[in-house]
Amino acid sequence: MLQIAHAQWLMALFLLYTGWRNLREGHGWRAVFWLILGVLFAGGDAVLRASAAGHALPAQVAGVAVIALALIAPRLRSGGVTEEHSSAQRLASAVRLGHRLFVPALVIPGVTLLVALLGDHLAWHGHRLFAADRMTLTGLALACLLSLFAAAWVTRSSPVRGLVEGRRLLDTIGWAALLPLLLAALGQVFTRSGVGDAIAHLTTAWLPTGSALVCLLAYALGMVVFTVIMGNAFAAFPVMTAGIGLPLLVVQHGANPAILGAMGMLCGYCGTLLTPMAANFNLVPAALLELRSPYGVIHAQVWTALVLLAANLALMALLVFR
Repeated sequence: MLQIAHAQWLMALFLLYTGWRNLREGHGWRAVFWLILGVLFAGGDAVLRASAAGHALPAQVAGVAVIALALIAPRLRSGGVTEEHSSAQRLASAVRLGHRLFVPALVIPGVTLLVALLGDHLAWHGHRLFAADRMTLTGLALACLLSLFAAAWVTRSSPVRGLVEGRRLLDTIGWAALLPLLLAALGQVFTRSGVGDAIAHLTTAWLPTGSALVCLLAYALGMVVFTVIMGNAFAAFPVMTAGIGLPLLVVQHGANPAILGAMGMLCGYCGTLLTPMAANFNLVPAALLELRSPYGVIHAQVWTALVLLAANLALMALLVFR
């Protein structure tokens, strides 16, 4: 049975491989950074089991390792492994492969969607193929693995080449590769520390909560603002939903929670287009594309974000309370 833990072990192996290659090439700090992260991925389930059993030491060691990552990150040199092929060679390869290059990219959403929709019904000799817990994430991990083999087939190369290129890309991105994980965790930290309750208190104190549209506007714009601050709509969602979405819109005004959640996330994604905190979306591409301004991607997205937000607000007003 495939579980999300299997994906975590694969990621741990890849991170350990990246650290080992950097160690062999003399990139000491970079090697230590990826090796520590690989160990954290490999031992995550063990830490959770130990914590559930009342043993605090493994979690404390993991916390020290996370602090070590934060201390090492500023020491990482910018830039990754040197590209083996010239720009002309890469362009010639892209022209030769043409639209076939999209095949590996399309495998990822296709397989993920199939597992999400059909995973409950897939079995082999009476045994489920996918664990019910976090099935969509398991499907995404499987899709990424299949995409690696699809890329090898399209380019007539070895899957090992994918590992080499993946390592090069990871070193190029550097510590920013961890931002999605850190920002998603930040949302849970904010929720558990009572930020959602504080937002609910401020909303009821300063806004006319008897108006459903005012509450809806506060929720939608709050999703944008918190996403801009935290760089991730998934981090903003639990905070705004706990503070405004559930108590005011769903309970008080009878909003449809499914529509509210889906469209509220889209408001957050509009904020993602506007913030440098979403480094993996906005700053890393600017660095990889060698744009003149590190904020060039954001500048190109501003009007798209604003138009999309306006359209989404109008649709929310029409659909959320139906």
